[in-house]
Amino acid sequence: MPRNDKNRTFEGEEVIRVPLPKDNQVFGIVEQALGSGWMDVRCSDGKVRRCRIPGKLRRRMWIKVGDVVIVQPWEVQSDERGDIVYRYTRTQVDWLIRKNKITQDFLTGGLTL
Repeated sequence: MPRNDKNRTFEGEEVIRVPLPKDNQVFGIVEQALGSGWMDVRCSDGKVRRCRIPGKLRRRMWIKVGDVVIVQPWEVQSDERGDIVYRYTRTQVDWLIRKNKITQDFLTGGLTL
C-alpha cells in the first residue's frame, strides 16, 4: 500500500508557465540557509539580501542552497532584506537560460544577467 503519494511532486519535462519577476522583483540564487525560514540570497542587481520564506510558502516550497528564486525586496530595507516569492525547478531554469532571461554566469557566481 503506497504512503504519502498525494504530496509527492515530480519534475516534468514540459514547461507550461514560468512566472517572471514583476515590477521591482529580481532573480536570486540562494547562497546560505540561516534557519527559521531565513536565507542569504545573491540577487541579480548585485546585492546580497537576507530573505525570508513567507508563512504561506514555508511548508509547501522547500528551498535549498543553489536554488534560483524570485525575490521581492522590502519597501523599508530594500537593499538588505526581502521575501522569497517563488522557486524555479531545474527545467524552468533551463528554459530561462534558453530564453536569455538569466545567464550561466549568474548561476555560477558572476553578476552579469
